Amino acid sequence: MTEPQRLKCPTMSRLYEDGKVVAENFAFEEIPQLLAKHRHAALWLDLLDPDELDLQLVAPIFGLHPLAVEDAVHDHQRPKLDRYRNHLFMNVYAVSVGTDGPTPVSDKQEISSFITERAFITVRKSAGDFGPVLRRWDDEPELAKHGVSFLVYGLLDVVVDGQFAGARALDEAMDKTEDAMLEEGGAPRPVRMYGFGLRKALVHLRRSVAPMPDVISTLLRLELDLVVDGLKPYFRDVDDHARRATETLDQARDRINGLLDADLNEQSNNLNVTTRKLAAWAAIIAVPTAVTGYFGQNVPYWGYETTGGFLVSSIVIVVSGVLLYWYLKRRGWL
Repeated sequence: MTEPQRLKCPTMSRLYEDGKVVAENFAFEEIPQLLAKHRHAALWLDLLDPDELDLQLVAPIFGLHPLAVEDAVHDHQRPKLDRYRNHLFMNVYAVSVGTDGPTPVSDKQEISSFITERAFITVRKSAGDFGPVLRRWDDEPELAKHGVSFLVYGLLDVVVDGQFAGARALDEAMDKTEDAMLEEGGAPRPVRMYGFGLRKALVHLRRSVAPMPDVISTLLRLELDLVVDGLKPYFRDVDDHARRATETLDQARDRINGLLDADLNEQSNNLNVTTRKLAAWAAIIAVPTAVTGYFGQNVPYWGYETTGGFLVSSIVIVVSGVLLYWYLKRRGWL
């Protein structure tokens, strides 16, 4: 007898029936028997970075479309929800933002999923903490009675809350740097680099956040029959958070662009003032230089044609240059 093929990628699994977990972390080969035994149960199967061969073992059991399988294998898919005859394919990004370093950083974890009538199959492209999603499912045993619809809601709720928290973190970081960027003469270089880092993090995060309202509103459409009546208010709450996250990012992007433009204008104005001052001093010095040069007034000075006089004049030149450099450096002109 031929031994059944096994998945090479790490997996997690749960079987929900009447809102309770009736089986957990079972082998992939047991899934058909468990679904046959528990005819009203909902399955969750998680695959960590599977290859095409792994998904080819999963696809026949759940009737997964080849195009959806291809999207699940390849990285960097856009956030979306595609509808196929037997299932839905959803792609989202869980994000995290850090603002304490020299520049803000944002990270994201791509999560693809297949949504069938009795199964919710998640495909994670990279390792990450899936604990918040599991805790979200465990905290609502009453809602868990809704099966696959509830599993989808729990994942989206955690993902969107993380996106909204990331958007707020960037917005709050911008509040801390706004005053420094609007200082007279322009912001110091570290502050300015932090501002550029904020803009880069905003753009990076917005790619994952902006499409989410469309994904959730598509799920809420009646013809999909995925969102049951008992969960519609919860999905609408997730949709509201997704839209707020997008609005926060858009407002923050406009703010940081305005701040960087204002800082550039301040630097330009400061440069114009400095240039005007230098031109004025040059004009003042040029007049006596021109007059004495025209009349050839190179008169002998104290110590003329002596070694002591040469040393004194050399010291005067060096000291004058150093003092002038110090003055210009202190004024921020150098």
